[in-house]
Amino acid sequence: MTSAAPPRFDLDALRRLAGDKVFARGEAYHRDDRVEILSMGPGRVLASVSGSEDYRAVLAGSGKRIGGDCDCPAFADWGFCKHLVAVALAANEAGDDGAAAGESPVDRIRRHLERQDVATLVGIIVDLAERDPALLRRLDLAAAAETEDDDVLQERVRKAIDAATRTRGFVDYREAPDWAAEVDSVLDAIAALAAVGRAAAALPLIDRALSRIESALDEADDSDGLVGGLLIRARDIHLAACRAAPLDPETLARDLFEREMAGPWGAFHGAAHLYAEVLGEAGLAEYRRLAEAAWEQVPVRSGGKRTGDDVAADRMRLEAILDAFAARDGDVAARIALRAKDVSSPWRYLDLARFCLDHGREAEALSWAEEGLWQFEDAPPDRRLVAFTADLLHRAGRDAAAADLLGRTFERAPDFDLYRRLRETGGAAARDRALDVLREDLAKPCRGNRPRPSADLLVRVLVAEEMFAEAWEVARKQGVSERVLDTLALASEAGHPAEALAAHTARIDRLVSTGGNANYGEAHDLLARMARLRPAEDQAAHVADLKTRFKAKRNFMKLLRDGEHGAPAAAHTEAKP
Repeated sequence: MTSAAPPRFDLDALRRLAGDKVFARGEAYHRDDRVEILSMGPGRVLASVSGSEDYRAVLAGSGKRIGGDCDCPAFADWGFCKHLVAVALAANEAGDDGAAAGESPVDRIRRHLERQDVATLVGIIVDLAERDPALLRRLDLAAAAETEDDDVLQERVRKAIDAATRTRGFVDYREAPDWAAEVDSVLDAIAALAAVGRAAAALPLIDRALSRIESALDEADDSDGLVGGLLIRARDIHLAACRAAPLDPETLARDLFEREMAGPWGAFHGAAHLYAEVLGEAGLAEYRRLAEAAWEQVPVRSGGKRTGDDVAADRMRLEAILDAFAARDGDVAARIALRAKDVSSPWRYLDLARFCLDHGREAEALSWAEEGLWQFEDAPPDRRLVAFTADLLHRAGRDAAAADLLGRTFERAPDFDLYRRLRETGGAAARDRALDVLREDLAKPCRGNRPRPSADLLVRVLVAEEMFAEAWEVARKQGVSERVLDTLALASEAGHPAEALAAHTARIDRLVSTGGNANYGEAHDLLARMARLRPAEDQAAHVADLKTRFKAKRNFMKLLRDGEHGAPAAAHTEAKP
């Protein structure tokens, strides 16, 4: 017995994508037979769904990978809609071959058209074009590409480009799909020129389209990436036209270099690689020469000094261009030199050191990392650079140096993560050094009544070292944050039950006063912990007090009833420190 084939679209994935409410509405539409499948292919289902209006819905993918588009308002506002759910369910019912749905309208139309003569087909298409301006323009441009001379053709296509890309102030989210479809149809016409041997005529036209689309990106809602996608498509048409038209490679290199450096949206990023086949060795050499000449004018940055270099984007683009050439040559030294021209921040030193390490130059990585620490020793320490350097020192067998670096950094800017790294590297001596730093800081005069950050950190360190007696002493004398106090209480229940019970009691009051089922559950579970730390009569008295003071908190009262005297309720997780 063979198992049934899985449905075309996975129902669990469909439900997650749509949400329970939308899925249920889609089920109702499917049950009411509102879906008419127009065509079914291996990766696409086209359908019409009747609702308050008839909507065109397209589903793509299969299994758990499901995408789609619908022209209903709900899809524009919220995404995956009930119409798409209904189409997916209808497609599942029809099966892979669509047999259950019967012959689709598209199948009938195709079979009908195949029986017609050319004149009849031409009549049908012309009639449609007269009623559809976009189709008329598309067919007109295609016809012009075959018959008009270059001057006339370019004038007509330029007008079409300008008309299609006009934004009239701003293209909002709802308008973007139709606007993009208009532009796409003009790009179709330009792309077709190369196919009929007119690539030279296509180049100035695609230049204009690129310029107009780039301008439109400032005047359109591109949340779905439609306009940006048009820009990339126009770039690809430009590349195809360059392949088809005989061009001087050095002239093309200069044009592409200017586009990559000046383009506001990065459509020509990596142009030397993209156009390498067209550029050839001569064009690539010119591209590289232009980048190297510009790079020579870029000033060195070091030690936080950025004199005379206000155009960061140009620097980044030039570095990326030359890095790609050096990578093609396998020249790691050149790539390091590029990065070393800007060591104006600890991050730049870190990036450079990581690059060296990634390319097997561990000693060089450590040298750059240590130089970065030295250059910025008077600035607040960069913990990422410190941690990276300490790791390299450890790998080099210099654990004492690593511990000293971490210790000096902890003295300047103590934090818990740094302490843990220091403790792991330096052992008990590092622990004592860190504790002394925090104790000395707390011994200094303090202004105001707020808990001191160093008190929180000292208690966290003492808890990690299980030095609970001192931790409670610090908490009593200095005061600590509620979060740290709760952590201390949970960690030290066994040895300091009285202190832990007092802290737990205060936390339960805060949680219940704040309200919310998650807080009630945590308070209930914390109450259950307390039952293990004190006599039953004390626990019962506390529960009774809570019932009196918080009787208006009905959900909390229910938890107390379900787990009387603080017995754990199964629906809640254990409180976390």
